[in-house]
Amino acid sequence: MKKEKMNRLAFRGGAYSLIITAVVLAILIAVNIFASALPASYTKPDISASKLYSVTGNTKVVVNGLDRDVTVYWIVQAGQEDTILERLLEKYESLSDHLTVVKRNPDVYPTFAQQYTDEDVQNNSLVVECGGRGRYIGYDDIYVQDVDMYSYNYTVSFDGEGAITSAIDYVTSDDLPTLYLVEGHGEADLPSGFAETLTKENIETQRLALATVDEIPSDADALMIYAPQSDISEEEKTMLTDFVSGGGKLIALVGPVEDDELTNLTSLLANYGVTAQSGIVVEGERAHYGFQRPYILIPDMGESEITQPLADERYYPMMPIAQGLVTSGNVNGTVTELLTTSDEAFSKLAGFDLDTYDKEDGDIDGPFALAVDIEDDGGGELVWFSSSDMLDDVYNAYSSGANNDLVMNALSKLVGEREALAIRSKSLNYNYLTISESSSGVIKAVMIGIVPLAFLGIGVWVAVRRRRLGNETV
Repeated sequence: MKKEKMNRLAFRGGAYSLIITAVVLAILIAVNIFASALPASYTKPDISASKLYSVTGNTKVVVNGLDRDVTVYWIVQAGQEDTILERLLEKYESLSDHLTVVKRNPDVYPTFAQQYTDEDVQNNSLVVECGGRGRYIGYDDIYVQDVDMYSYNYTVSFDGEGAITSAIDYVTSDDLPTLYLVEGHGEADLPSGFAETLTKENIETQRLALATVDEIPSDADALMIYAPQSDISEEEKTMLTDFVSGGGKLIALVGPVEDDELTNLTSLLANYGVTAQSGIVVEGERAHYGFQRPYILIPDMGESEITQPLADERYYPMMPIAQGLVTSGNVNGTVTELLTTSDEAFSKLAGFDLDTYDKEDGDIDGPFALAVDIEDDGGGELVWFSSSDMLDDVYNAYSSGANNDLVMNALSKLVGEREALAIRSKSLNYNYLTISESSSGVIKAVMIGIVPLAFLGIGVWVAVRRRRLGNETV
């Protein structure tokens, strides 16, 4: 009888344990199913140092505002998926029901990407498509390699978010800003780096010879004059003056030229009380020029929405071979000095023929402005940089990209800020902590010696105290 009772109790205990186990398993399965349905932003927190798997507020505004279906085709072979890109695409999918990520294995669809690009397609490239309009994003556009001009080493950055958000903005926008590039005066081609930036920021470019038109096209969101080598005509000057005074937007990168005086062109500034000085600006203060060349200027930045993003991040633009500007007050508009030299700067009248950086008789005393933002009383705007070479890929690299960013900030102000603009790439380079040998010895002594001994001492004290309390109780 006693044995049967014990068996019955054991059976009840086993059944109870089995039920509890089944309930716990059911709860775990339910939790797993619920967790798998949650967006990646909740289940995969981003703990990377540079926030590789996170997106900025700009991206959230663009993607959350989608009212059309967008497909991101991920061109990748099975088993070759990039982990960083995969996590980022999961984040995009979680932001909107209108965005879908679809894999396209090039072994199965060998000609798919050829609809969008003539480039050699690598694994982990993307195509963003909406309503028959698409943009190809190559692997090299996602993982960007740049040369550090100081160390001559390659730096690698991840620009996945910037490239994808820009592509989404491009394929879903019916009205992209148009920038007309003025030509006919020996203007230089835009440097490749800056041209790529314009493409990424979805600013379309057209060429415009002022002498061949009666008026500036009505669809021009802004005009750009880049590195002219000869002066404009009186008629062209009048056309540009009327354009700005009538509400148009103009950005000019105009520095000294060897064989001509750009009298008509620089007179656009004179309309607003700004005078362009002859010669090339040379800095007399060492902290305001780079690479032991006093004509590669590192100016101070004024307060403006154009310069503030660089100042906040402590980036410094460089102005090589620049012309000095002198402002005499606000005339016909409001003049803001964006970049200025030190008080020790002066303009060398010898120009390109200078053979010394010392000040000579006839040279013009500074300080000077090197860039100005002029808001015309009629609603137009003129942003003027007094260096034609600042966007050169080499000088832009010297400034760590600050030159491109500064001009793009100016363009954004002129054509209107877009949420897809100004998403910076994220560095994949590691920053190592370097300490001295003496500091290393102290840290080793503390971590290997003092800390373990401290824990051992605490353990001995606890054990002795418990034994003493036990004896007192007895």
